[in-house]
Amino acid sequence: MIFITAKFRVLPEQADRWLEIVGDFTRDTRAEPGCLWFDWSRSVEDPAEYVLVEAFRDEEAGAAHVNSPHFRAARETLPPHLAETPRIVNMNVPQEDWSLLGEMSVPDRG
Repeated sequence: MIFITAKFRVLPEQADRWLEIVGDFTRDTRAEPGCLWFDWSRSVEDPAEYVLVEAFRDEEAGAAHVNSPHFRAARETLPPHLAETPRIVNMNVPQEDWSLLGEMSVPDRG
């Protein structure tokens, strides 16, 4: 899978609205057949910073994403709300889902 983490520093006056601003983009991306997940989190240290964790099935799904109409639209509509160019980590990972964090194993509670 392609695993991506990106940090978006939003203009402070737009930070409380960011999830609304990216709402259509998020919904449309999650609906892509090759999207495994597309999740936003807000930094607890900097309320103007959001972290996007996303994954796509393979390179073909990643290419479909960046060539989609909603991605092209986001390239136009999102930058005016940003304080700087987003930063990204993009990796090909040989798995298809999240792995368990064995160091914090939780016993069966059933």
